[in-house]
Amino acid sequence: MKRNHREIAKARFERQFRFFSDRVPMLEGLRKPGWMIARIIVGFFLVIGGMLAILPVLNVWMIPVGLLLLAIDLPILRGPVTRGIIFGRRRAENIRRTWFRRQA
Repeated sequence: MKRNHREIAKARFERQFRFFSDRVPMLEGLRKPGWMIARIIVGFFLVIGGMLAILPVLNVWMIPVGLLLLAIDLPILRGPVTRGIIFGRRRAENIRRTWFRRQA
């Protein structure tokens, strides 16, 4: 059975969401159907807070989490957000490998 592009994109999005919800447990609770307004507000503030990464409490990790929350309700963001998160995770893994190779 051949899957279409939308099913593949949805599966990729779900995998990335699962990855982040394991690390940020609050995300799973925000996924409930009636929480659309809360997701959009929290997602917006996470993205804005991530852009203010110079402050000690705020950091860059907030940007992908915020975009992921926004992508739940804004389907047009799902593809680009998923691709960006996959790219970022791969890039971080390559940098981590290179760093540990230099340390050894």
